[in-house]
Amino acid sequence: MGLTNLVRKVVVGAALALLPAASFAGVFISVGFAPPVLPVYTQPICPGDGYLWNPGYWAYGGEGYYWVPGVWVRPPQVGLLWTPGYWGWGGSAYLFHAGYWGPHVGFYGGVNYGFGYGGVGFGGGRWEGGHFAYNTAVVNVNRTVIHNVYEDRTVINHTTVYSRTSFNGGTGGIQARPSAQEASFARENHIAPTSEQQNHMQMAHADRSNFASVNGGHPQNAAYSRPGVRADNQQQRVAQGVRSGQMTAGETRNVENREASIHNQAANDRAANGGHLDQQQRQQVNQRQNNVSKSINEDKHNANTQEHPHAEEHGGGGHEPKK
Repeated sequence: MGLTNLVRKVVVGAALALLPAASFAGVFISVGFAPPVLPVYTQPICPGDGYLWNPGYWAYGGEGYYWVPGVWVRPPQVGLLWTPGYWGWGGSAYLFHAGYWGPHVGFYGGVNYGFGYGGVGFGGGRWEGGHFAYNTAVVNVNRTVIHNVYEDRTVINHTTVYSRTSFNGGTGGIQARPSAQEASFARENHIAPTSEQQNHMQMAHADRSNFASVNGGHPQNAAYSRPGVRADNQQQRVAQGVRSGQMTAGETRNVENREASIHNQAANDRAANGGHLDQQQRQQVNQRQNNVSKSINEDKHNANTQEHPHAEEHGGGGHEPKK
């Protein structure tokens, strides 16, 4: 069985290598068991005009399924829309059909990713000339900052049972098939995920807290406002911990000092590397963020509270090794 899976992955990888970028839409990997259900989360506010929503999804790595957080990203060019990837039963394994950019939104397995991706098409917005207009009925946009907006509530899924199933076909899967129109969209020229999207996926894989084997199918960071803003998300977690009384003043100070240190490290590395982080530097920053994320989780669930900070003097709120 292991050899069969290995051969299948090699064949799939070879096939992908032969696909031209303009027609990108293929299968990344095959797995013998289904991905977890989709987590419920709140969509972050759109960071600016021209960003399009990429819903979160379960990817697969060496240690199993891991969550790639939903994120706002810029398309590779004006007029393109994002078709999300999806898992589908292939008769002997679950196959991942890669997402892609194209002039229309194609078939994505009937999976209800939310925020405009209700299983068919995309109701979160549309291109109007050279600008993207956002449907504020289903996407989170600040109208005082972004003015290309409209409201169309007819696209909202009003079914009584909201399915969080994350795969198509097979036992328990969504029994949807491409329409004639979606089949025609599949024959259009497609563009592969941007380098920003690929880096986002790599960062998600590098964060162990995203693996279902660690989080039980409930990722702590389910969505970001844009790639590379994990620190913002963790600041929100700290603020919530302070409001709820779960984090003490000492624990909060410790986390904030470590976040500041990580920010300074990243800024210095970018300054020395032409404004960018190389792969090793990204891994270092991500590992330090992993350590902070773990501490926030421990701080919010230990015996220390704002009313009873008794354990702090005995070493509560773990520290990360200096870099």
